[in-house]
Amino acid sequence: MANNRKTRTINILAFFAHPDDETMLNGGTLALLAERGAQVHYLCATRGEGGEVGEPPVCRIEQLGEVREREMVCAVQALGGRSLTFLGYTDPRVGPDDQLFPFTDDVTYLAGQVAASIKQFRADAVISHGSNGEYGHPAHVLCHQAALAAVLSFGEDAPLFYTVAANFPQHPYPRLANEDDPAHIILDVTPVLEKKTAAALCHRSQHALFVRRRSKKAGRQLTVPEVMLKTEGLHRVWPKADGPVEDALAKLLGGDRGG
Repeated sequence: MANNRKTRTINILAFFAHPDDETMLNGGTLALLAERGAQVHYLCATRGEGGEVGEPPVCRIEQLGEVREREMVCAVQALGGRSLTFLGYTDPRVGPDDQLFPFTDDVTYLAGQVAASIKQFRADAVISHGSNGEYGHPAHVLCHQAALAAVLSFGEDAPLFYTVAANFPQHPYPRLANEDDPAHIILDVTPVLEKKTAAALCHRSQHALFVRRRSKKAGRQLTVPEVMLKTEGLHRVWPKADGPVEDALAKLLGGDRGG
């Protein structure tokens, strides 16, 4: 007799600072989760108003927030996301010498907003930025701090908390890896690389940024599909893990289990 019992859907809250973070840092993982039945809800702090407008420009700077919001809608659809919410913070413009800034100094209030979204979507797991802010972006560090505070506020009912761009040996792009976050899960995302690439292509205003460093290193102009990372790592922040992880999200994803 067939087993007709339905496995409860896993709800994921994916919280990031700017449009394109979800794709470039963790798009393959998020696409895999959606493909395997998880309901992935996206929460974005800003609309990326402080970013680049493209080469050649796709819009005027005062239109960038609206443009990047539409780009993220496109990307979330490509990744199979269930919903997308913007918190409405304004992304500060990049300062002299490429100085980057957080979008608020009120971590407590931001954590409260994240906690409200965890409740709203009944999140079993939260996925967000790493503790080093990937390449040290203060807005990414802020999101990590707020997400951790939000998760811990639930006490015994706290959801799982994983962070993206975890560090592992032979990381294909060390600049993006969070030095202090060893990977507990390492994933080959080539089965969903087409979806991840489609999501990256949605973020048209940022294409020049995506390829700039890698093109310089390669000594030739690369395309967006050529710079897509095929391996992604996750670090479990909560509950803390001293070795291989075994939980609902890890079982759904499979992959190599680090420690």
